[in-house]
Amino acid sequence: MIHELSVANGRILTPGGMNYRMLGLDPYSRHMSLPVLRAIYKLVAAGAVVAGPKPTDDPSLGDDQTEFSKLNNELFGDGSGVHTVGKGTVYAGQKLGDVFSALKVAPDFETTKPESDTRVLFAHRKLTDGDIYFVANPQQPRRDGGCHISRDGQGTRVYGLQRRVNRNPCRTPSPTDTPRSSSSGALGTVFVVFREPSKAESRTLPKVTETQLAAVEGAWNLSFTPNRGAPASIVLDKLISWPDHSDPGVEYFSGTGTYTKTIQASRDWFKSGAKLWIYLGDVKNLAEVTVNGKPLGIVWHMPFRVDATSALKPGANQLTVKVTNAWVNRMIGDEQPGTTTKYTFADVKPYDAKSPLLPSGLLGPVAVVREAAK
Repeated sequence: MIHELSVANGRILTPGGMNYRMLGLDPYSRHMSLPVLRAIYKLVAAGAVVAGPKPTDDPSLGDDQTEFSKLNNELFGDGSGVHTVGKGTVYAGQKLGDVFSALKVAPDFETTKPESDTRVLFAHRKLTDGDIYFVANPQQPRRDGGCHISRDGQGTRVYGLQRRVNRNPCRTPSPTDTPRSSSSGALGTVFVVFREPSKAESRTLPKVTETQLAAVEGAWNLSFTPNRGAPASIVLDKLISWPDHSDPGVEYFSGTGTYTKTIQASRDWFKSGAKLWIYLGDVKNLAEVTVNGKPLGIVWHMPFRVDATSALKPGANQLTVKVTNAWVNRMIGDEQPGTTTKYTFADVKPYDAKSPLLPSGLLGPVAVVREAAK
């Protein structure tokens, strides 16, 4: 990859259009081949900034050790200090943070860390008329924190602690938020888009409160994709994983199960400026939600929820949730002793009769929640 890099205006460019202010060498780069050292030398001569430890040796017996030593000394000197080669600079043996400070380069993205293991990841893409930041919480636990985004020194915007991680990974729910399952709010992502030149400012998003209006409990009608071994329909007294059902056709079912239920909505649910959300709890593996015949979209990751503000109405509401799982359970079912009808066919069979079944279906808890800004 390093042989495909180029330099323009002091920035390191990739063929795909990514650009970087500096090339940082990790400790493993102490053992470096001559072709890689040549590529680094070429980048620095063209104007790149490189920081890291001086290579100690060339592991290749076929490389010219005299050339390796010459290039190495020109770039890194005795392994410390600042060295100029062509248009570029090498900060030998220095930490990346110290080099950024010397270059007066502010962090593009920072997060506060209320927990020692808090991690928030990001990717930054520049547009001709703005910037896009993709921010992700890669952790299952919920985390609180603030995100600071800087746009090339033009200013910093602070995204605070007032929104759920699924909309802003810079903040996760408090224990009093409702509804929730054990992993609600985890693994959330958000896009932050800047369309205008940024001015130095600090902005705190409005605080959002959520009130659970109803827990959708009790019996559900559940119908299955035909010709997959399951009955046409069943009634569930409560939400369970399909493998926990006593009917083998349901236990080993793979396909789409359609849940239907009537929700009674009180008039006091509806307040001006508020949103009504339907939370599905946990889903294995994706769900398509419809209310009163109006499609509300497909959800495929935590938190499984849809905006039902435009679809719900006072009185009776028909809720339909189509859940599709993976093929694993049906493949395992086809391997059961005495099975006469097989529904799946594969050249490679990674599952046998004793393989564990995967959770499937709408697992819940399902709830209707009102969201309003304070």
